[in-house]
Amino acid sequence: MLQLCCVTPRDSKTTPDARPKQTFVRVELSVRTALIALLTLVAVWLFLQLWQILLVIVVALMIVGMLNPFVDKLENRGMRREYAIAIVFTALFVVVGGFCALTIPTLVTQLGDVMENLPKTQAKVVTALEHSRLTAPFASSARAFNPSDLGKRAQELGFTYGPRVIEIGAYAVTAFFLAVYLMIDRDRMRGALFALIPRSYHLRTSRVVLNLETIVGGYMRGQAITSLLMAVFTFGVLTVAGVPNALALALFAGIADVLPYIGALLACGPAVLAALSKGTTTALVVLVVLAAYQEFESRVIVPRVYGKVLRLPPASVMIALLVGGKLLGILGALLALPIAAGIRMIIAEMRVELPGEEVDDGELRAKDAVAEREFAARAAGHPAVEAAAIATEIAVERRADDETKADDAREVATEPLTSGAS
Repeated sequence: MLQLCCVTPRDSKTTPDARPKQTFVRVELSVRTALIALLTLVAVWLFLQLWQILLVIVVALMIVGMLNPFVDKLENRGMRREYAIAIVFTALFVVVGGFCALTIPTLVTQLGDVMENLPKTQAKVVTALEHSRLTAPFASSARAFNPSDLGKRAQELGFTYGPRVIEIGAYAVTAFFLAVYLMIDRDRMRGALFALIPRSYHLRTSRVVLNLETIVGGYMRGQAITSLLMAVFTFGVLTVAGVPNALALALFAGIADVLPYIGALLACGPAVLAALSKGTTTALVVLVVLAAYQEFESRVIVPRVYGKVLRLPPASVMIALLVGGKLLGILGALLALPIAAGIRMIIAEMRVELPGEEVDDGELRAKDAVAEREFAARAAGHPAVEAAAIATEIAVERRADDETKADDAREVATEPLTSGAS
């Protein structure tokens, strides 16, 4: 119980000796309310103290979501899960190691050539800018740039952010090995999670976990595919145009393509500037070709690669990117889309009724009730590990059934068009 004392101001008409009135307001807090408030404060404090560790766990779960489908495919073909995990991660090591062995030595050589030839490239860029009325105002800025300042600035940044880069690398290695342990010990980890959740929510949690794996895995694989295609295409364009150091510029374009919206500018900018050393015409051709590919990627490749994994409207994408970038910078922008899609999916799967919506989901809730009764009957008397496996099996069966019905509905919808055309 909390008791507050309020003092009423003395009236001017009263005598000077009159005492001000005191009004007591009694506010009663239940033990449950106080406990919830205390736990909320503790949770916020723990989050502020451990957010980096939580971020490592999130990245590890994203790696699991990306690689687990390949493990499941091998496991469904009769291979033991341990062997399947070993094969998938060995293949990943071979691909990444081979890629680094083929590109890093050439990349280091080309970066050295870039720094060595930077004054000559600067002179060519200034000359190319001066030949056109449109670009002539930028020639003075390009001429004022001092290449030696770039090396000094790079050394300063290296000393300043070197320890931070090492720390991030250590966190990345930790997340990778944590992902390995999570995949090897999947059943016990899932059982530990479900042991903390009431049985009435096990089936819904299984649906959420499956959909999160689909969202995160699809997003990660889509990012890898689009970045690789961007790097390969940029390398081909720059090689055909005769631009020096094409590999280094192509790798930078592939990495920059990961960033939404601004990635296109970062990917095209250095390539076009390098192409200016070959002439204004070559730079314009490179700009037009790369810009056309960016449009083709956003209109054709991205929808096909991602499919309906994220299911986010453009406004939600923009807001998620702004919030993520503000909170965690580049890493926040990378994680913003799968997190936003995950939140949207959790609201839908948990059947949360938003205040402004009125949805007729009686049929969907009836299916949920049938699935819940089936789970209750099959999981009765089983421990959390087995109950989690049963809930996951039912969720997989239901999702497969829903996908089959959706495919049948699409076939029925296209039949009249096909028959009419024939």
